[in-house]
Amino acid sequence: MSQRTERRGIHVDQSDLLCKKGCGYYGNAAWQGLCSKCWREEYQRVRQKQIQDDWALAEKLQREEEAAYASSHGVQTQSHSQASTPQQQPGHASLGPFSKFEEKKTNEKTRKVTTVKKFFSPSSRTASKKEAQEGRTPSPSISRHASFESDQVSKDFVDFLKNLQKPGRDIHKQCRAFIVTMSGKKELSAEELSECVQDFYQNMADRLMSHFKGSSESVEQVMDQVEKYIMTRLYKSVFCPETTDDEKKDLATQNRIRALHWVTIQMLCVSMDEEIPEVSENVVKAITDVIEMDSKRVPRDKLACITRCSKHIFSAIRITKNEPASADDFLPALIYIVLKANPPRIQSNIQYITRFCNPSRLMTGEDGYYFTNLCCAVAFIEKLDAQSLNLSTEEFERYMSGQASPRYSSSEGDWPSSGSGPATATNPVLAQLNHNLELLSGLSDRQETLMEAAQSLQADLLSWPETVQREVHNILEKYPLEIVPCTVSAIDANNMDNENLPPPLTPQVFAG
Repeated sequence: MSQRTERRGIHVDQSDLLCKKGCGYYGNAAWQGLCSKCWREEYQRVRQKQIQDDWALAEKLQREEEAAYASSHGVQTQSHSQASTPQQQPGHASLGPFSKFEEKKTNEKTRKVTTVKKFFSPSSRTASKKEAQEGRTPSPSISRHASFESDQVSKDFVDFLKNLQKPGRDIHKQCRAFIVTMSGKKELSAEELSECVQDFYQNMADRLMSHFKGSSESVEQVMDQVEKYIMTRLYKSVFCPETTDDEKKDLATQNRIRALHWVTIQMLCVSMDEEIPEVSENVVKAITDVIEMDSKRVPRDKLACITRCSKHIFSAIRITKNEPASADDFLPALIYIVLKANPPRIQSNIQYITRFCNPSRLMTGEDGYYFTNLCCAVAFIEKLDAQSLNLSTEEFERYMSGQASPRYSSSEGDWPSSGSGPATATNPVLAQLNHNLELLSGLSDRQETLMEAAQSLQADLLSWPETVQREVHNILEKYPLEIVPCTVSAIDANNMDNENLPPPLTPQVFAG
């Protein structure tokens, strides 16, 4: 029990975020803990060694083939000198060179594979009809939006390069040629596509560095525009390609986060109080930013979403603690935000940024730091176990299976074992459910009171006419109405001077 009450929290040493080779740059789990520079050097070294091994193996096979051919040719010459009969002619074909046998075997294998592919693929007639139908139908709104975005990025890129004059034309020409080249390399793997893009970045940066005479700020501005232009045009072909298992990893991570819906903010020791309105607002903004990352097409824009999300987290921690947030406070909060947001295609987005982002952004600066922490957060979620949350294995399994819900003592803030006294549920979903049930119960009572008042009002309205009629009848009986006859007279009947008036003005009496 003493181990249960001792909260350890989630701590990652800042040295663990750096490259394992000690170059000082930020490392990445996708690069086996190396930075982009060291990873490229290691990748090229391994690739060069693989090429040398392949050449050595090819030379060895060639020597064996030549030896087999020479041996078979010698046996054939000897047999021909001993007896040149027609019955021995088939033996000449059976002792053909080894290369012919390998060629025949390869052709037979290719023919079988092609036949199987044709069997499982739709016919060419069906494909042509489908393509023609797609050509007649209007493009979906998402395609129109993507096309509009690509056109707008191209226009902005050309406007930006106009300020560079001649170098701008050369940059635009090289970028267009690179996009055309990459469009014809769809069969390459994701690592090979990444290598092509990174090589282009490096060559372009070297040329710009010589042109701007070492002005790194100007080179960075141009490289940002180059990355935006190239990756917007290549996004559909390089994001989550079919040659990778990125989509499978996305589904696994999404299901993993769904299964961890019961993890509370107290379990992660997050220094954020969502009861404070400002903190709750920053949490919502952080969740929105990390979800918005999937809608961006440029790696730099995706990194900007991660940076904004991280800054909102730091603001929430600072408001809660009334002091600047530390790195030890940030990582648990980031894990909590990722668990609440469950960002779409998180693994694909991380791999996309890792493969095609300008390496200088991932090696240094706040973008690289926040991205490295996001990779650590996702890796922690994938490996999260009972010990990480300071729970027993039995409790962890019950929570994961949904058989139980985590509880803690409101006075001690700890998770007691089952039957350890009164406890209140900390699961936010259950707390919200109980709150909604209480509201519904109160609304039901208010509705009953309102219905009783309405029925009383209806009875009063029905009895009101009879009451009024009875009261009027009683008044009439008590005070009967007497009608006094009136005498008809002219308006000026009491005027004594009427007789002195001329005839037209003499008043006349009319009976009304």
